[in-house]
Amino acid sequence: MNPAIGIALLLTVLQVASGQKVTRLTACLTDSSLRLDCYHENKTLSSMLYEFSLTRDLKKHVLSGSIGVPEHAYRSRTKALDRYNMKVLYLSGFTSKDEGLYTCEVRVSSQQPGYHMNVTVYKDKLVKCEGISLLAQNPSWLLLPLLALPVLQAADFISL
Repeated sequence: MNPAIGIALLLTVLQVASGQKVTRLTACLTDSSLRLDCYHENKTLSSMLYEFSLTRDLKKHVLSGSIGVPEHAYRSRTKALDRYNMKVLYLSGFTSKDEGLYTCEVRVSSQQPGYHMNVTVYKDKLVKCEGISLLAQNPSWLLLPLLALPVLQAADFISL
């Protein structure tokens, strides 16, 4: 085998293996729905596989995602949003029967080991959700008005 190909393959594997670490998992209540925000690193160009699950009474229940098959009882109650470095799960009609250990797992491919994070959720301990911060997602949008200012001045739309 050509050493250059071996090195390139090793670098690709290392990039994939280090590109999906879960950095934060939070839970909150919005109206009567549970919202789980799963933040993760994404240093690859590959699409990320993910899974939200609930462990209750030592039994794992897959809620949503692209790794495992979601249980039928949860399919109509879940809505998932897939962002570049964040996965969001909404579980509608959240009650005390849905309390337990929630897990978010991400991985690059089904052959790679995944990274996960857990959060224990109790209905009476949940905080009310605030909006997903645009600043936390991508602060570059704040630069847009500053960059547009000279253009607007040049076109005489505004004067300072």
